[in-house]
Amino acid sequence: MSGFMAIFWKELADHFTSKRFIILSLLIYLAGLATIYVAAQNIRSGVTEDTQFIFLRLFIVSGKTLPFSFPLFLSIFIPIVGISLGFDAINSERTSGNLSRLLAQPVYRDSVVNGKFLAGLVTLAILVVSIVAIVAGMGLRMIGVPPSAEEVLRLFAFIFASIIYGAFWMSLAVLFSVFFRRTATSALASIALWIFLFLFMSMIAGVIAGAVVPIDQNSSVELITQNDELYRMISRISPGTLYGETVQVLLMPELGNPSATLMMVSIYTAGMIPSPLPLGQSLLIIWPQLVSLIALTALCFAISYIRFMREEIRAT
Repeated sequence: MSGFMAIFWKELADHFTSKRFIILSLLIYLAGLATIYVAAQNIRSGVTEDTQFIFLRLFIVSGKTLPFSFPLFLSIFIPIVGISLGFDAINSERTSGNLSRLLAQPVYRDSVVNGKFLAGLVTLAILVVSIVAIVAGMGLRMIGVPPSAEEVLRLFAFIFASIIYGAFWMSLAVLFSVFFRRTATSALASIALWIFLFLFMSMIAGVIAGAVVPIDQNSSVELITQNDELYRMISRISPGTLYGETVQVLLMPELGNPSATLMMVSIYTAGMIPSPLPLGQSLLIIWPQLVSLIALTALCFAISYIRFMREEIRAT
C-alpha cells in the first residue's frame, strides 16, 4: 500500500506531540497512581497467610478515601482516549482540504484510513502498557511481593483486553468521523453513545428484566436467577460490561464466573477466598467477551473503511 508507512509515522508523531493526548495521558497516570497507592495502603487488611494472587489484588482493591479500583478508572478513561484518537481522523482532513491534496499524491485511499487507525491503535497500546507497567512497578516497590508467572500472564491478558476495549471506541469514533463532516458532531456522537452505554444501559437492562421476570422479597431462587440472567444478557450490549466481566475473571480468578453475585465479591475482598481457577479455564470463560469486543471493533472499522473507499472526495 503506497504511502501507508508515511501516514502511519506522521499520525503517530502527531498523537504523541498533541496537547490533547498529553493532557489525557497525565490524567490517566495520576488516576492510576492514586488508585494503586490507596490499594497498597489497604491491601494488608484483606491478606492472610493463605491468600493467593496478592500482586493481582493491587489492581482491584480500593479504599475509603478513593472508592475506585484501577480497572474502573481504565474503563472510564480508555473510551475517552480512544474517542480522542479517532473522532477527527477523517473529517478534520476533509474540512481543511488536506484530504483531497493528500489523495492527489501517489497514495492509495485505503492507506489513509488504515494508517490513521493503526497509528491510533499503537498510541493506545503504548499508553495502556506504560500505565500498567508503572502501576505494577510502584505496587511491587510498596508491597514487596513479586508476582508469580501466572500473575504476569494474567496481567498481559488484562493489557490485551484493555487495548481491544480501547480499539472499539477508537473504531467507533473513526466511523463517526467518516459519516459526519464536522468534528464537533462526531465527537458529541461518540461521547453521547459512550455515556448512554456506560450510565444508562444497566438501568435499562434492570427495567426490562424486572418487567419480563418480576421479582420481590418472596421470589424463589429460580425466578431471581432468571431475572439476573436476563439482566446480564441485556447488559452485555454495552462493551463496558464485556470489558468488566473480562477484567473480573482475569484479576479475580477465585470468582471464576463473570455472573458471580455481589456477595461473592464481598467474600473475596474480605479474605475468605475459594479455590482459584487456572489461567486456561479463565481464558475459556472470557473468550466470548473477547471475541465480542474484537467483532464489534472489526465491524465498526469495516463500515468506516467501506464508506470511506466509496466516498466522493472533491478538491476544495
